[in-house]
Amino acid sequence: MFPNVLEVARKLIKERVKAGETVIDATMGNGNDTLFLAQLVQDTGKVIAYDIQPLAMEKTRERLEREGVAGWVAMRLASHEEIETVEEPVGAIMFNLGYLPGGDKEITTQATSTIRAIESGLRVLRPGGVMTVMIYWGHQAGEAEKAAVESYCQSISQLDYLVLKYQYINQQNQAPFLLAIERREL
Repeated sequence: MFPNVLEVARKLIKERVKAGETVIDATMGNGNDTLFLAQLVQDTGKVIAYDIQPLAMEKTRERLEREGVAGWVAMRLASHEEIETVEEPVGAIMFNLGYLPGGDKEITTQATSTIRAIESGLRVLRPGGVMTVMIYWGHQAGEAEKAAVESYCQSISQLDYLVLKYQYINQQNQAPFLLAIERREL
């Protein structure tokens, strides 16, 4: 079977990120990607994780403490737009758009702030680094965000970045899909 979209996102990141690097989880959620990134960069690296919901931070903190990796994760109760404040080069950035699973489905990522976060992320992404954007669009604000993010990503300079879309096209409902952006080597 083909790998699912999340498996592809993680494979792309594993191929490019080394222990000791700085990486970003732009949408902390329940902490799945935060944990994945922390295990990847190990205790010599750093994960910066963002979410606007205290529930996401609480769930993530509990998960990281259980796994013994909380020491190298900086959790920020803030919008992913705050990526612009990161000063060091970043090896990978992960986004999961939509809403917090198990949380309030009325609180979702929004096209405008997501595009600003992607723009900020592209500025801090090191050459050879990768950004993955999982688009879950089966919710009220999802269609508009999907259209805006795809349109923005199509406009990114091919001289500086490669943009990949990985999607199953014969699925019912609004199956999630992956956009992956790699910053070209200098």
